[in-house]
Amino acid sequence: MSNKIPLLVLNSLSSAHQAQIAEVYDLTYAFGAAERAAAIAAHGPRFRAVLTIGVIGITPEEIAAMPALELICCMGAGYEGVPLELTRARGIATANGAGTNDDCVADHAFGLLIGAVRELRKLDRLCRDGVWREAIAQPPNVSGKKLGILGLGTIGQKIARRAAAFDMEVGYHNRKPREGATQRYFDDLKSLATWADFLVLAAPGGPATRHLVNAEVLDALGPQGFLVSIGRGSVVDTEALAAALRENRIAGAGIDVYESEPERPEALIGLDNVLLTPHMAGWSPEATQASVDRFMANAQGHFAGRGVVSPI
Repeated sequence: MSNKIPLLVLNSLSSAHQAQIAEVYDLTYAFGAAERAAAIAAHGPRFRAVLTIGVIGITPEEIAAMPALELICCMGAGYEGVPLELTRARGIATANGAGTNDDCVADHAFGLLIGAVRELRKLDRLCRDGVWREAIAQPPNVSGKKLGILGLGTIGQKIARRAAAFDMEVGYHNRKPREGATQRYFDDLKSLATWADFLVLAAPGGPATRHLVNAEVLDALGPQGFLVSIGRGSVVDTEALAAALRENRIAGAGIDVYESEPERPEALIGLDNVLLTPHMAGWSPEATQASVDRFMANAQGHFAGRGVVSPI
């Protein structure tokens, strides 16, 4: 019998990262619905820790099947799939990877913004087709515009820092003003969208933010406005976005997250004024390594009795 602490991993991990974690923990890797069910059925009572991600989470039934469970960690910042009322009631420690991939996400957000505003996808195609610039409408500037951010958290703040380097005025909407924030606060999303040239969505998922960005908000953003979404797909009403893009009620969008994940966002596929990436904003070798290292630090802190490094 191993004297290592039994750990269940529910999210995808490279073999190198599995090996890094397995040096310290008795790791059961169960990525995928069938693997997950089998692992919990076979070893549920043994597991003392679980590693997951916000979008796949862990269910109350799974937690009930793990009476020894004392720690749940999420890689990345999101934790919408973890039933916090239940974990608190049972005294299970919870932690996330806040700050481990925020630079990566903020970089990607700016890539999507510049790509959408400067029409890089279309220009690349036209260039390959031999079309010269005289035959192409000029895309607008990115610098000097007004940038609205929904969700001025760790990632939102990194986006605001990048915006400052582009000489942008930055406004934001949160449930309440962020202490110490120097950016202009808007107490509702529609006013922020009306003010902004570009609206970047960096809010978490879950019922509280579902479809916050609807037809009304998109119309407030307007026909010269651009939307960038890197938080959670559930924040945007996909059908409303598709209609706004199709009817040119907004100018364009850069979308990394969408409601149908991992299936592609069908309503957006045929549209030329949207740039799409498959939930990659937080993924880079550097960010993933930092997330794995943060899990190790969280778990070590918990099992040593010091507490986790980044509690939820």
